[in-house]
Amino acid sequence: MSTGPLGQGGAKPRFVIYAHNATYEKLHQVATLGLTAAAMGKDVMVVLLFWTIKKLAEGRLNELDFPPEYAAQAPEVARLIRERKVPLITDMFREAKEVGHLKLVACSAGLEYMGVDAQAVNDGVDEVMGLPAILSAAAGAETTLFI
Repeated sequence: MSTGPLGQGGAKPRFVIYAHNATYEKLHQVATLGLTAAAMGKDVMVVLLFWTIKKLAEGRLNELDFPPEYAAQAPEVARLIRERKVPLITDMFREAKEVGHLKLVACSAGLEYMGVDAQAVNDGVDEVMGLPAILSAAAGAETTLFI
């Protein structure tokens, strides 16, 4: 059985996360789910879209920002995250690649829509892909999440 581009060389279950929202708590979930799935032996593809692309290009993936509706609690939560030494999002992505297979992909249309040059994300992603290629790579995934 062919598993497509992510499963070359084996029939590992594929785990796809479409990362659209770029506030800290959303990116933290993307990173922890991706790391956990990679550690469990799954082929993980994280697709960066819109705001996640912009934040990556600006070097702000680890920024402790929260949605406006949680503004009153944000300073306390940020303090707890720092005190408890919660791993950085970029460190979790790196660790996922070390313990398993995680591929970070930027959507080429998202780059265009957000006014981001591909060079600005080259160091942070494994590949820039168009939506048809992304959908082909994600086809048949065991798990697909949109965060």
